[in-house]
Amino acid sequence: MMRKVLTFIMAGGKGERLYPLTKDRAKPAVPFGGIYRIIDFTLSNCINSGLRRIHVLIQYKSISLQRHLRTGWNIFNSDLGEYIDVIPAQQRVGSDWYRGTADAIYQNIYTIEQEKADEILILGGDHVYKMNYYRMIDFHRACEADLTVAVLEMEKEKSSHLGVVEVDAKDRVLGFEEKPLRPKTIPKKQDKVYGSMGIYVFNRQALEEELTEDASKNTEHDFGKNIIPQMVKKGKRVYAYNFSSLAPEDEQNLKIDAHYWRDIGTIDAYYEANMDLLGPEPVFNLYDRDWPVRTYQEQFPPARTIHSGEETAGRVGLLLDSLVSSGCIISGGKVQGSVLAPNVRINSFSEVYDSILMEGVDVARHAKIKRAIIDKEVKIPQGMVIGYDLNEDRKRFFVSDSGIVVVGKGTEIK
Repeated sequence: MMRKVLTFIMAGGKGERLYPLTKDRAKPAVPFGGIYRIIDFTLSNCINSGLRRIHVLIQYKSISLQRHLRTGWNIFNSDLGEYIDVIPAQQRVGSDWYRGTADAIYQNIYTIEQEKADEILILGGDHVYKMNYYRMIDFHRACEADLTVAVLEMEKEKSSHLGVVEVDAKDRVLGFEEKPLRPKTIPKKQDKVYGSMGIYVFNRQALEEELTEDASKNTEHDFGKNIIPQMVKKGKRVYAYNFSSLAPEDEQNLKIDAHYWRDIGTIDAYYEANMDLLGPEPVFNLYDRDWPVRTYQEQFPPARTIHSGEETAGRVGLLLDSLVSSGCIISGGKVQGSVLAPNVRINSFSEVYDSILMEGVDVARHAKIKRAIIDKEVKIPQGMVIGYDLNEDRKRFFVSDSGIVVVGKGTEIK
């Protein structure tokens, strides 16, 4: 039955709030968790859910994203009707680039008509989570819905940062509000709201009708702001699928992290999600063999630590509570509570705490780094201190609201 589902992944956003990590790449292509890109989590969910007809809609700064998909996701068998197509804005229905989430699908409506799928699954390419989409599609079919929206139970106080879905006692959608100050709460749970996850299942005919109507109007062409309210107003069958209440067999057999979903929209959110991978019992588990997250990995030698045995204070070659990728060398330095991408080198007497170091970063002797994100191919000079004096850091680097220092890709530090 999954062959009747066509999947679209929205991967064309600018990701301005994630700058400078998005200076040279699209947000879904930003490295995450050492070896992954953010889009790998959505794509892995598709594969693990049995969905193998996938269109990835791209737009801004998409070269690295296209390269990653070409090298890491060429696993589909066209003889079996499987594929992953990368589709840029083609101006097929006008002279505009993608003007919103709904417009991005509308500009590819010819693909939907050609495929003649029963349902269309629409996903974002910039979230970190595990989800069995098959369960949501089953729920959609059981409700005989025109549209099903995936939602997550969240604290009422967080509503000003969310798209909030209002439902009745049977989870039928009554309304949608973007970042409301006085949100509609969940029936019988006055301290909780349903936050939209940006995941939608449409019946094909309903989707085509709504997109065509919206295209003729002067709107933001957005699913949350325009399409959902438009359908609710008409009395269409719109339902909410509660991601927080997975069936017991999902949690026990698939070991899915049932309540974990992160929108990697800001530097602080990105940093916190990486930190969620650490600790003795990480909030988000990458080691579930029943729900693997796949990616492309270059060939690097094994990671190693080096301590020469010299009786010199501070020269330890020590690694604690961290994720370390292939090719890394901790040579007489100390790393704690950090995420190291491939081919990172930590030299003698240097210290790295609570930080994210991307591929090819080289930390010279006696350098000290704390609560920082160092993007690819940056060489940290000898004795450099980052993260200890934010006023000084702001003179040279980007510093987030919570004090995370970001050194952009390829930055030359003097």
